[in-house]
Amino acid sequence: MAGPAPGRRLWPLAALALALALAPELPAVQAGQTPRPAERGPPVRLFTEEELARFGGEEEDQPIYMAVKGVVFDVTSGKEFYGRGAPYNALTGKDSTRGVAKMSLDPADLTHDTTGLTAEELRSLDDVFTTVYKAKYPIVGYTARRILNEDGSPNLDFKPEDQPHFDIKDEF
Repeated sequence: MAGPAPGRRLWPLAALALALALAPELPAVQAGQTPRPAERGPPVRLFTEEELARFGGEEEDQPIYMAVKGVVFDVTSGKEFYGRGAPYNALTGKDSTRGVAKMSLDPADLTHDTTGLTAEELRSLDDVFTTVYKAKYPIVGYTARRILNEDGSPNLDFKPEDQPHFDIKDEF
């Protein structure tokens, strides 16, 4: 009988790496301010490309997820836009950062890769990320690519604050 896949054994390490990476960036309470109670949501989840693909809006009883800048959003409430046969369904079930930046549904643009985007496209990406996705849809997790190496091992050099076009302080 075969044991768990190598990537599966590393999930606890990857989750710990994510928790440690996020902890120093939590907002501090200023003197005289009352801290806000922590909002309890679902636990942070890491999605491989294969796992994220399961939430592409094809099944009626499944939520619809898409990722932008490595952040996975539940866009189910926008089913008329992201569900099966809907205009933006091509963006779901994957990290579509480049497509969002370029306002493109071209299959070649439906990727996490931001290499070669113009300054205007990067500004558009940041604007849509903040004013559309973060403002309207709950964050349900992150793509594993953000904190794991290609072989599934934890990227010990990962620092959220060093990621291009990503500000961890604005995410929470």
